[in-house]
Amino acid sequence: MATLTSALGSIDPGNYNFLQDVVYRGSGIVLDHEKHYLFESRLSPVARARGLQSINDLCSLIRATGGDEVRKQVIEAMTTNETYFFREPGQYDAITRVLLPEVKELRHATRKLNCWSAASSTGQEAYSLALLLMEEGFGGWNVQILGTDLTSHVVEKARQGKYLQIEVNRGLPVSLLLKYFRRVALDWQLNDQIRSMVRFESFDLRNSMRSLGPFDLVFCRNVLVYFDIETRRTILRQMHGTMFRGGWLLLGTAEAPIGLDDLYERRMVGSAVVYIAR
Repeated sequence: MATLTSALGSIDPGNYNFLQDVVYRGSGIVLDHEKHYLFESRLSPVARARGLQSINDLCSLIRATGGDEVRKQVIEAMTTNETYFFREPGQYDAITRVLLPEVKELRHATRKLNCWSAASSTGQEAYSLALLLMEEGFGGWNVQILGTDLTSHVVEKARQGKYLQIEVNRGLPVSLLLKYFRRVALDWQLNDQIRSMVRFESFDLRNSMRSLGPFDLVFCRNVLVYFDIETRRTILRQMHGTMFRGGWLLLGTAEAPIGLDDLYERRMVGSAVVYIAR
């Protein structure tokens, strides 16, 4: 295998395999050889911040010291996923047109709604749901949205609810920006009412989910694709146990609960694919 060129020299083949193993053991995420550009772009800043000359030196540091803190930095750098407001609009349209009217009818007495954004990254997904619920008349309900992510620094950013101009430009309607955010220097700060609807925590999807739920709606989008097949099935089996019967599971467009037809019913709602907990 050829040596991989990066901004800090090159990644030796043995070190590339070592990094794959570090990420897999720490997160369960499988990064094949086609993902070498991710190692280069995401680990070069980690190496620089530690005053190292190359990603190879970063590997040597982990090997020499055990490097739990460095391992954590590597894993967090490699597991940060792209997100933006109202990603996959068809799913939000399905929630608005079908799920929320059902919830209003079924829960009119308790006026309670529980949701989970299971790979929430920097929070845009969970806050998009909160904004949608507020716009659809759930402001007086007991709405609890849990946002979880493996990476601690993105969880902290999500809690702050503060976004750059380029981040609010992606997917967020101007009307909602002006209604629910205020300008703070060059950033946009989400208001306290929306932030109070969402709680963010660090969580590894491979861990037990027995303490979570029950949820009416679960987002688990664009993360399962990074796991091997058996890990995906284990996660989805556990996730089913956190959901009310009839609850909705929304996955990324390239994801599906293969081999779990006994747990989930596939349904088309407009342009969106929804998996209903049996």
